[in-house]
Amino acid sequence: MKVYDVFNGDADGICALIQLRLAEPCEATLITGVKRDIALAQQVPAETPARVTILDVSLDKNRAAVDKLLAAGCSVFYVDHHFPGDTLPSSNNFTALIDTQPTTCTSLLVDQHLGGRFHHWAIAAAFGDNLNAVAESLAEKAGLSPEQAEALKALGVCINYNGYGATVADLHFHPADLYREFVMFADPLELIAAAPVAWQQLRDGYQADMAKGLAAPVLAETATSLVVKLPDEAWARRVSGVLGNELANRHPDQACAIVTENPGGDYLVSIRAPLNNRSGADEMARRFPTGGGRKAAAGINELPAVQLEEFLAVMAEFWA
Repeated sequence: MKVYDVFNGDADGICALIQLRLAEPCEATLITGVKRDIALAQQVPAETPARVTILDVSLDKNRAAVDKLLAAGCSVFYVDHHFPGDTLPSSNNFTALIDTQPTTCTSLLVDQHLGGRFHHWAIAAAFGDNLNAVAESLAEKAGLSPEQAEALKALGVCINYNGYGATVADLHFHPADLYREFVMFADPLELIAAAPVAWQQLRDGYQADMAKGLAAPVLAETATSLVVKLPDEAWARRVSGVLGNELANRHPDQACAIVTENPGGDYLVSIRAPLNNRSGADEMARRFPTGGGRKAAAGINELPAVQLEEFLAVMAEFWA
């Protein structure tokens, strides 16, 4: 039976799959893309029975495709931490590990499922998903030194950074290629020590783009919100998500948003709820047609230019 691994192209999706395939190696067709490409299940052929693993993309956004796969006799293993919709499929071929609490992520759910066999990968993913307090606590409990924890944080953040872009052409690496490079290491600390070229390139790219992002102009700021604007350039699309995380960490009482210009004149938006109140980002984003995400972090894929002022007004009022 053919196997398909479907996963978000960010740190959480990649690290979740790394753990699963280190535990259960198999030849699988990989289906992934940029972080915002979440309607991935529809790329799996719904013609003959297959084994399908789906990681870190909303079931709500993929429900129709999953129902078709189940109707075709496929078995589906679904692990995620985004809003799944009001009901789950009732098929005996559907198995799900879904938890939408803002203090967890897909890789941590996989870590629990595997009994912590590749725990360091889960810690790196938690750092990449900006669950810093959770990751730091796990690192301490695992007996890692502050230097080792910081190394896992850098790796997780950089893997996450690689997933942002309008298209795969914006990225340093296709997420599937990055997965193939990194799954060769059972422990991410071994990867960091080995310093393969892919890791060095990713780290250097992150540092260069983040320097530009931190110098970007502030579009609007209130006591409870901060909005930064980035230009229509590849580096800006790459750094938008991790810059949002960094700003959230630096301004824990403010909701933060990165508004990036798109070629067509609309905007790509990354939203982070206040770090001291990790809720509401998904609800806020869903006020706009292409918005969605989770409680702590969400986004809007295409915000029309005519709605920018409305967005800024909502940001200013939502957490006030």
